[in-house]
Amino acid sequence: MDANQTTTLPPLYVFEGHRPVIHPNAWVAPTAAVIGQVTIGEGSNIWYHCVLRGDTNTITIGTGTNIQDGTIVHVNAGRQCTTIGNDVTVGHAAIIHACTLKDRAFVGMGATVLDDAVIEEGGVLAAGSVLPPGKVIKAMELWMGNPAKMVQVLTVERRAGFDRTAGHYVELSGRHRRSLAGA
Repeated sequence: MDANQTTTLPPLYVFEGHRPVIHPNAWVAPTAAVIGQVTIGEGSNIWYHCVLRGDTNTITIGTGTNIQDGTIVHVNAGRQCTTIGNDVTVGHAAIIHACTLKDRAFVGMGATVLDDAVIEEGGVLAAGSVLPPGKVIKAMELWMGNPAKMVQVLTVERRAGFDRTAGHYVELSGRHRRSLAGA
């Protein structure tokens, strides 16, 4: 191991007896904070300076999902949990609050998804957009703006470009895990 490298454990915090559950093949960056009722599935990756705060409800993240740097994921006390499916991409500095992101949903950098909103399988919210409470992005729709509105239905070819991101981040998180461990 290089003298400048140290092995770091992910920052997991028990809150009122609830301990985060992280699959052994998931990766949580050492500067992220995962608090309370949070479950992270196989191959998912939580990047630097993210906060996942499951203090008053649950956060569930499926497999192969990436939550990129600086993102905040939270819940609504006693009313809405946050559910994030498989192979989801959440871009840098997004806010995900008490909502549902189904499999293969894509949330662009700096976007916000609010209470009771849903992004269905393959739906896309553009960077910097705000999805208001209760709104639903249907499968293969691209929404943008503040408040976000549907701007187009994606072709299979265009949607395929978004799908490459999740797999890339699974691979990249493995490289970060090995590098930080000094391997």
